[in-house]
Amino acid sequence: KEQQEAIEQIDEVQNEIDRLNEQASEEILKVEQKYNKLRQPFFQKRSDLIAKIPNFWVTAFVNHPQVSALLNEEDEEALQFLTKVEVQEFEDIKSGYKINFYFDKNQYFENSVISKEFHLNDTGEPSSKSTPIKWCSGKDLTKKSNSPAKGSRKRSPEEQESFFCWFSDHGDAGADELGEVIKDDIWPNPLQYYLVRAQPSTVPNPLQYYLVRAQPSTVPNPLQYYLVRAQPSTVPNPLQYYLVRAQPSTVPNPLQYYLASEIDEEGGMGTGGEDDMDDVDEEEEEDGLEGEDQDEEGEEEEEGGEDEEDDG
Repeated sequence: KEQQEAIEQIDEVQNEIDRLNEQASEEILKVEQKYNKLRQPFFQKRSDLIAKIPNFWVTAFVNHPQVSALLNEEDEEALQFLTKVEVQEFEDIKSGYKINFYFDKNQYFENSVISKEFHLNDTGEPSSKSTPIKWCSGKDLTKKSNSPAKGSRKRSPEEQESFFCWFSDHGDAGADELGEVIKDDIWPNPLQYYLVRAQPSTVPNPLQYYLVRAQPSTVPNPLQYYLVRAQPSTVPNPLQYYLVRAQPSTVPNPLQYYLASEIDEEGGMGTGGEDDMDDVDEEEEEDGLEGEDQDEEGEEEEEGGEDEEDDG
């Protein structure tokens, strides 16, 4: 009875914690919306400065371990024309975001801007949509060809799809890793990835090594994963694990591990085998002691026989 009362009280306290968590989420959202607006002028200033550096964005992508794994040689050639990347979070932040890619005129496609958007509806279901790419004749990188890519890095199209296939992939918007990486890792501080190989190794530059290991963003964003997936609970609830086996499986119950051990002790499960093993161990020890006594007696008799022979 005391345990049941304690469990009920824990559940009441947990409900209070959950209510506070909801209030905290609302306050955090307001703060994030405020500072997201304050960041915009700095993002624009940064974009203007990046525009002065040739091949900045393709270098940052190639230096990023996850993005570089999605690029083939033809993708890198097309991304040489990428002049600007921009992440726009929607006003309420929770409903989604949009990534814009700006290109100079090139021989691959006619688009000057290619975008991909991620949305969460009222029920939390994710979806995405993107700008159709207007490929030039014979330059569609998303279509497989029978010839390997030029250069030393030979590969077959069957081994790796083009980076540009990502724009038309809307199968699982809630698990779009590339979108998350660009928004949450590269966009907050793209300079850290550009500088990985940008500086000559013969010129000391402490800023280069500092920025490589620096955190992607100095401003935590607790809602970053919420935008593409349903927001998981951010506060542990020990009660849910304690009661799992105490109540029917359809009712969240945190006693699962605690009560499991009590059931084993009360039911005597697994104790018989241990007792039998103890008996076997005791018998083996007694047999071992008897064998040692017999060996000692034998040695004494042999020594006695040797002494008699000497006397003779």
